[in-house]
Amino acid sequence: MTRVRPVERADAAVWADMRQALWPEGSLREHEREIESFFAGEAREPLAVLVAEDAPSRPIGVVELSIRPGAEGCRSDRVAYVEGWFVAADARRQGAGRALLEAAEAWARSRGCTELASDTQPDNAVSVAAHRAVGFAEAGVIQCYRKEL
Repeated sequence: MTRVRPVERADAAVWADMRQALWPEGSLREHEREIESFFAGEAREPLAVLVAEDAPSRPIGVVELSIRPGAEGCRSDRVAYVEGWFVAADARRQGAGRALLEAAEAWARSRGCTELASDTQPDNAVSVAAHRAVGFAEAGVIQCYRKEL
């Protein structure tokens, strides 16, 4: 049985490892600094972090949440946003991802949001399938650019 709860400081190391697996382009030290900023109340985002744990209370997944003034395909100006969503490979397809998103939806509703948005890389088949499995509908695919000034 999966249980979802707010992240605690004791989860910092496992949360950092999950962030590293989700976003390997960042260093573990960068993730640790961002986590410390979150616990210090200094982070702009995420606003909330929820952890999924299995029956022996082992953290197996995490969802990071924020509220944005808009998102691709959304109609409201206060959109709950899944900034990061990760479930350990050995715990996938057992309901942890769905439990995290159900808790994220409850968090969003409790903050007056009527829409939940997320994103993933179009070629990330596992993530695309996971999003569809919990009821997300594709809102579009865009290519983003940046230029150093």
